[in-house]
Amino acid sequence: MKWKSFDDREISGFYYKPPARFAGKRPVVVIVHGGPEGQSQPGFIARNNYYLDELGVALLYPNVRGSTGYGKTFVRLDNGAKREDSVKDLGAALDWIASQPDLDADRIMIMGGSYGGYMTLAASVHFADRIRCAVDIVGISNFVTFLENTEAYRRDLRRVEYGDERDPEMRKKLLEISPLTRAAEIKKPLFVIQGKNDPRVPASEAHQIVATLKQGGTPVWYLEGKDEGHGFQKKRNQDYQMYATILFMKKFLLDGMGE
Repeated sequence: MKWKSFDDREISGFYYKPPARFAGKRPVVVIVHGGPEGQSQPGFIARNNYYLDELGVALLYPNVRGSTGYGKTFVRLDNGAKREDSVKDLGAALDWIASQPDLDADRIMIMGGSYGGYMTLAASVHFADRIRCAVDIVGISNFVTFLENTEAYRRDLRRVEYGDERDPEMRKKLLEISPLTRAAEIKKPLFVIQGKNDPRVPASEAHQIVATLKQGGTPVWYLEGKDEGHGFQKKRNQDYQMYATILFMKKFLLDGMGE
């Protein structure tokens, strides 16, 4: 699927449609890849087939600006101070969903891991009136604390992508665009999933957004894998994460549909 973003640039993604036995407008889960130099590609979607085949939920995998596979110019369009342009691409995806007669724009969930987790949190801020709920998996909540606390071996590489937090002007910009700074605007239910031993996106990124949302009264679930790092790798933990995500979806995305 393709749609135009705020600057008339074409953004594309992959759309998975539920089986025909599910009648009426279908809820949508928008799944944002990590990286940000990553790319969603068509293929076997493993456990996510359950959402399609058993819950009747449509899936949209957008490749917002910054994704690889579309040329060097495209991959650099979200660097540094241009970070939120990729969030606007996600907003354009919501516009595309609203234009589809078989999709329910009132039942949208955003989900993503790592950088996709940041995008999920950012969407929860910017599109609080357009989504039903969100699932943030090992996501960045504050770019400054992330850069300060990520493992030293990768810090300089991340500064090239996100900006150098040691520069006063860049630090100001990073704080401005960090979801934690605008957490009071997150009103829809959020499920945060984190590995305790994550060297890339430290667990403190999850702790601070969860604590802030709890203080503000926003519904927030938190799942921490005590023996996990950057994403759950052990099958028992993956199973638990999946079951918990299904419960979250049934409660906040599908409630009232009789699914």
